[in-house]
Amino acid sequence: MTSDAAVWTKGWWHDATRRASPNFDARPAGVDVKLVVLHHISLPAGQFDGDAVCDFFENRLDVVRYPMLAELADVHVSAHFFVRRTGEVIQFVSCDDRAWHAGVSVWRGRGGCNDFSIGIEIEGDAVARFADPQYLALDVLLEAIRQNYPVRSVTTHSEIAPGRKVDPGPTFDWSRLAARWYC
Repeated sequence: MTSDAAVWTKGWWHDATRRASPNFDARPAGVDVKLVVLHHISLPAGQFDGDAVCDFFENRLDVVRYPMLAELADVHVSAHFFVRRTGEVIQFVSCDDRAWHAGVSVWRGRGGCNDFSIGIEIEGDAVARFADPQYLALDVLLEAIRQNYPVRSVTTHSEIAPGRKVDPGPTFDWSRLAARWYC
């Protein structure tokens, strides 16, 4: 891993809004980041505004306001980044640490993808198209990650957890990312 002090400090990207999640732990010793996993999320389902996603990653989900999310109240997950529909990028976990985004997962025969990946949640679902600012922000973020970490591939949650996950789903347009990210 290289370090560009102008862009990163201890795994935190300077261009992201920082909101620290308690849902992380150390990566196993000697494990390098080789993979980026793209996800989608909207809370409540199909709603793309508000702070419910951020609150969820920070274990502050308001189930009085969102009773339909009560089943998530004790679920402790996180992602390294969250890309809002406006293109704002929020970071919850240092990329030097292991976020809890992939769950039971396998990439090219290697299990435990959280150990060696960076998770990026994109505000959306498998129905609505993603917004133009999200693709622009994602491309900038992926390039910053590539410059600082030995990432070899970008994939989807559906690829590392087939049959269990569908995200980012059929509305994600891979052609919108720079050609260097086709894997």
